[in-house]
Amino acid sequence: MTSSSPYPIGIPGEPWGAEHVATWRQHQRVQRSYADDVVTRVEALRDTLDVVEYGQLAYGADTYPLFALKSRGWNDALPCALVTGGVHGYETSGVHGALQFAESHAADYAGRFNLLVAPCVSPWDYERIQRWNANAVDPNRQFRADGYAAESAALAALVAPLRERFVVHIDLHETTDSDESEFRPAKAAREGDAFEPGEIPDGFYTVGDTEDPQPAFQAAVIAAVAKVTHIAPPDAHGQIIGEAVVQPGVINYPVRELGLCAGVTPARWRTTTEVYPDSPRATPQQCNDAQVAAVRAALDFALAAAGQG
Repeated sequence: MTSSSPYPIGIPGEPWGAEHVATWRQHQRVQRSYADDVVTRVEALRDTLDVVEYGQLAYGADTYPLFALKSRGWNDALPCALVTGGVHGYETSGVHGALQFAESHAADYAGRFNLLVAPCVSPWDYERIQRWNANAVDPNRQFRADGYAAESAALAALVAPLRERFVVHIDLHETTDSDESEFRPAKAAREGDAFEPGEIPDGFYTVGDTEDPQPAFQAAVIAAVAKVTHIAPPDAHGQIIGEAVVQPGVINYPVRELGLCAGVTPARWRTTTEVYPDSPRATPQQCNDAQVAAVRAALDFALAAAGQG
């Protein structure tokens, strides 16, 4: 689809109704397996981490258990850190980066952090390589009291008992070429708006919180990832995805106002990563490694800030 072509579902200028959502859902096809790609790797970690099933999604005949990984020997005297991936299921390195961190590096933080890793928040979306859930709802706009995405509500319920104890939350995402070719046009059609073409940044960047940006923390994440893959430059307007670049590779959003996953806890050290998997300068493994580097940098920064680095 080109920017000059109307989105194939709906009537231009009119928001979607239930029939349009149903048509959109019928067009979605399973392209990969949550059970094979995610659940198998989660189960393989039972010897080293606690596995928590924190809910189940049901969309028609499709059901998905939701899993998180917790530090073995949870210690209430330790600070808590949250790692989330796959809030947007099509953002592959968010899922696989979270799993790779759990497999290869969680043990490095034993006795220093209680870790909670939710590697694939939106499994229906993951299987269909989609941004939205089966109801054409973006889970990463529903982390609010009146949210209506089951994926978001399940994660919020998981973290709620520990909400005030999290000092770190890193939410792993990607910005892809399909954002511009499919997902932004689909969103405009769903809302009855005109699609305004944008620009996909070539490289990694982070999204901080406008209300609490923590620039030194964001810079530490960027510095660590720059050793793995390239950092996105600003466009001709000094922006990335329409937002002002406040320091190299960093923009800010009002995360709670927008209902973003990064606002699900009041953790002091919070960021959303954005990897660019479609770059000719980055391999899928580099994208996973960039996510892992970001998680480790976030945790290490928090430890150093507490005098434990």
